Amino acid sequence: MHLVNSVNPDRIDGQKTAAYEIVEQLGDAPDFHFIPVGNAGNYTAYTRGYREELAIGAATKLPRMFGFQAAGSAPIVRGEVVKNPETVASAIRIGNPASWQLALEARDATDGWFGAIEDDRILAAQKLLASTVGVFVEPASAISVAGLLDRAEAGALPKGARVVLTVTGHGLKDPQWVLRTPEGGEITPTVVDATVSDVADVLELAPEAGA
Repeated sequence: MHLVNSVNPDRIDGQKTAAYEIVEQLGDAPDFHFIPVGNAGNYTAYTRGYREELAIGAATKLPRMFGFQAAGSAPIVRGEVVKNPETVASAIRIGNPASWQLALEARDATDGWFGAIEDDRILAAQKLLASTVGVFVEPASAISVAGLLDRAEAGALPKGARVVLTVTGHGLKDPQWVLRTPEGGEITPTVVDATVSDVADVLELAPEAGA
């Protein structure tokens, strides 16, 4: 079903409308858009949406599309099919992307770029996103944040650049990785009753009145 969804042209035409929403919210296209890449449908779709917004005058520019693959599953970065892809980011564990050629065309049209990120950096970004802004995503989505940190460290982002990140998959899709320490050990979760007051007690928060 995953592959069928990725090669369905209606999927890309539907998903491109997310770029319309970004332009509407920001008033223009961003300078950069960072996005996970598995089958590369997202990368292709957002680029198509931005190009259409530029064509009708709703945007004044195309963002540079930066796509990220897990290092153990990076066929576009390596320029060859990966027969046995391995990564904790299961949603992008794809060795032969369905939209490979379309993504290369999108990269060229936007002066874009593809990069590979190691699993440990993906998991670190997942925890950073959850602990700082309360957004819990699966590892495949956290690669956008890891990619942003990687490019910032490399000095690839001009000061003041406006950057949009796509993080779509919820952390409960692939929860086992948050129960591991950086050394590979297991974390025992805290179990509480499903009430606001009990959860608030554990988090040392005051529950809302009447909860």
